[in-house]
Amino acid sequence: MTTSPSHPDLRETARLIRCHSIASIYVATSGHPGGALSAADLLAYLYSAEIGDEEPRDGDLTRNRFILSKGHACPALYAALAVKGQISPTDPLQLRKLGSTMQGHPHVGALPHVETSTGSLGQGFSAALGMALGIRHQGGSGRVYVMLGDGEMQEGEVWEAAQCAAHYKLDKLTAILDYNKMQSDDLNENIIGLEPLADKWRAFGWHVVEIDGHDFAAIEAAVAEAKRTTGKPTLILAHTLKGKGVSFMENYPTWHGSVTMSLDDTEKSLIDLGVAQSDVPGWLDGTIHGGHTQ
Repeated sequence: MTTSPSHPDLRETARLIRCHSIASIYVATSGHPGGALSAADLLAYLYSAEIGDEEPRDGDLTRNRFILSKGHACPALYAALAVKGQISPTDPLQLRKLGSTMQGHPHVGALPHVETSTGSLGQGFSAALGMALGIRHQGGSGRVYVMLGDGEMQEGEVWEAAQCAAHYKLDKLTAILDYNKMQSDDLNENIIGLEPLADKWRAFGWHVVEIDGHDFAAIEAAVAEAKRTTGKPTLILAHTLKGKGVSFMENYPTWHGSVTMSLDDTEKSLIDLGVAQSDVPGWLDGTIHGGHTQ
């Protein structure tokens, strides 16, 4: 992995996103760790380089937008917002609690940093298409980024939106596929095979960039290439590792979720991510973040 010269702190940002994700899923006794961990490096880059730090404002056509279409990975989204200071560092520990802003899938009515509610596979991608189309019709300059998961590639809604985006030449729409080759319970190839995936997107009229989704320099270059591409939308096909960063989760479909993590699992995970064993309790009750308690 190489980091980005423009953003030298990305490794630490991604590590903290993973720590917040693990802690929140443990406290919630439910959640999807595998896809949250695989997406962490991509989110670290987007929230450091492309998405503003302020709360989204309706009607602002100049700002970039991000939609997490693979909504089950929202612990990583909430963690990114916490790491970048857009929400309190203790907020992710409210994951999946009744009445909380940290719902089990992103909910636009609960958290203003969420552009649209997502969860049903493919829904967020279609919403991103509509936003990109609307911004262009109103003469805006903002770009729309949307992250998809493997299971969404099996949804007809995704391919309908893909051909529509190409038809309208939406070159300010960038889709990022967190391609960890797994979905709930098993490998993609054992459920519905996806390959040759890059060729399928090209056939639908998209510009495609394939990268290692854990290489920050590659992520930065891919986003820059998407910005230079005119007349068609871009798919960044990011090859990633399910459960990245936690040794016993990496490449095991079991950790897709929704899972209940034991205290032992959680301690091992946080230690794998560089947390001192003595600091683990502070991550689980929020005191590690400046004395906050839940």
